[in-house]
Amino acid sequence: MTTTYVLRGARPLGGDAADVVLADGVISQIAAPGTVDVPGGAEVVEIAAEGHVLLPGLVDLHTHLREPGREDAETVASGTRAAAAGGFTAVHAMANTSPVADTAGVVEQVWRLGQEAGWVDVHPVGAVTVGLGGERLAELGAMADSAARVRVFSDDGKCVHDPILMRRALEYVKAFDGVVAQHAQEPRLTEGAQMNEGVVSAEIGLAGWPAVAEEAIIARDVLLAEHVGSRLHVCHLSTAGSVEIVRWAKGRGIDVTAEVTPHHLILTDELARTYDPTYKVNPPLRTAADVEAVREGLADGTIDIVATDHAPHTREDKDCEWGAAAFGMTGLETALSVVQQTMVDTGRLTWADVARVLSANPARIGRIDAGPAAQGRPVAVGEPANLTLVDPAATRAVDGAAQATASGNTPFAGRDLPGRVVATFLRGRATVLDGAPVGPAADTRRLAARGGAR
Repeated sequence: MTTTYVLRGARPLGGDAADVVLADGVISQIAAPGTVDVPGGAEVVEIAAEGHVLLPGLVDLHTHLREPGREDAETVASGTRAAAAGGFTAVHAMANTSPVADTAGVVEQVWRLGQEAGWVDVHPVGAVTVGLGGERLAELGAMADSAARVRVFSDDGKCVHDPILMRRALEYVKAFDGVVAQHAQEPRLTEGAQMNEGVVSAEIGLAGWPAVAEEAIIARDVLLAEHVGSRLHVCHLSTAGSVEIVRWAKGRGIDVTAEVTPHHLILTDELARTYDPTYKVNPPLRTAADVEAVREGLADGTIDIVATDHAPHTREDKDCEWGAAAFGMTGLETALSVVQQTMVDTGRLTWADVARVLSANPARIGRIDAGPAAQGRPVAVGEPANLTLVDPAATRAVDGAAQATASGNTPFAGRDLPGRVVATFLRGRATVLDGAPVGPAADTRRLAARGGAR
């Protein structure tokens, strides 16, 4: 029997309070508080939601789930559990697994693991090149036609640096309305690089990662996308110059979209002075001026979405000297709070804007905004009940060891962040209630027995 949920006094997109009824996987009623018609005989679970903001379920276009191959750092089950805890109802799983997700067989494996876990919808991202090697195109058409119906392709972690190969990929994905998501990093300009190139890198003696290494690839690729008439998505944009290039390209009518990560909205390269490898990430943390530029780019629509680039690692891969440490940090469970702190609480975005950059736009870019399993839809009667209920007045101290992800490498450990995900619903089924995951019991037992990789 399907449970009916009544959210009393919830505020859709931060607006007026309403009672919202979820039944049979959809939003069945939205009415003034105390006036909803609850179906007779239904099991009703009431959530004290007065003052809580109701958003469409969040959609992440850039998640690393590590499975297959690095289950010691994360699994599809643990990563999607973390996603649900963070308010997400869909994630796109990056291709840099082992084996690489460059065939129909591997993307279907990841897709089925997501279905079995049941926390969120998992949409695999297919590799652009075989083995992420940058030498020949992967089976793009086969992955697109597979049960996973891949529409986003990326060699994330590596740049498709060969312009001829990049052009061919852009041409190929046009046949099925796909998009190439580029990791913009000119490899010859970043060889041996450890952090942002600038005053801090010079003072502390770490090899610098110049902004132009990102900007040069973006400039090249927007022109290639214009030339072939294809869609281009820029992953984890991080510099002021990159914002300006994307702004120029959009003004020219080029079909380009871009993402910024939560950590690039708030953290700067000054943190490298600690030599704490928690802050080692690709692309690197940039300057305060870059942080201001990406915030402005997100506010004015130049940057389309916020994507987590959730990158879990084992303790061994991060608890070491800076030079030997892996790049990356977790982000699924803190993304919404960082966006609230940097963009909503500062008046740069409304909660309706948050729904746009964390749900509607990523679903549209990933082409998962239509059909029976549509994501990123409005909070309206008849729409799928993929929803996130947030208490914006709450404050929480981040504890990496207490997160749902199997890895604890969060850059926000010990920090107080605003906002708390109170509940998450996937097609009307609760995956989080009262701030705690409530997914399949078997999965919960498996996670507890494994103990994670903290």
